[in-house]
Amino acid sequence: MSVLKTIRWLAVGAILGLVAAWGFHFWREGHAPDPASLAGSSIGGPFELVDQTGATRRDAEFRGRYMLIYFGFTFCPDACPTALLAMADALDRIGPLADRIQPIFISVDPERDTPEQLAGYVDAVDPRLVGLTGSPAQVAAAARAYRVFYRKATPTSATEYLVDHTSLVYLMGPDGKFLAHFSHETAPERMAETLRRIVR
Repeated sequence: MSVLKTIRWLAVGAILGLVAAWGFHFWREGHAPDPASLAGSSIGGPFELVDQTGATRRDAEFRGRYMLIYFGFTFCPDACPTALLAMADALDRIGPLADRIQPIFISVDPERDTPEQLAGYVDAVDPRLVGLTGSPAQVAAAARAYRVFYRKATPTSATEYLVDHTSLVYLMGPDGKFLAHFSHETAPERMAETLRRIVR
């Protein structure tokens, strides 16, 4: 494992050390299917959110690039860091092709995931990663567009709770159209293989 990857794992591990270690269930859907069978599916759409710097970001800004999008939250103890680190690893594996892809992390926990909270988290995972949050209504609209389920799990106190959520990585084309998806358990090498096949 490279020094950079080791640092990523250690940094994210330190963040997750502050998170309560109780388990919860996610919607887990398949592995990356044949892209041709999914092209044109009604997944994805417009969003207007705020990134880790506090700037407003819209889906249209990413036209011309592929997007790898994952919905999760920074206090997530397992699935989210697994998916995001797999994304970063897969991008490392495909070399210059990675320049055509924008990795994006959209929070489903806007109450706690402020831009400041996202900034430290995404920087620890991968500096290429754009973290997005917003008002509850903005987050809900983005989740609906991507058919993402999420809800607070018990306990639902003001500061200590988990969020059940769909745990998929979406690959979107330069035109914003859905191409494929990956489970958060997809191995980085398998994700990289699919990206090499699709990204042009």
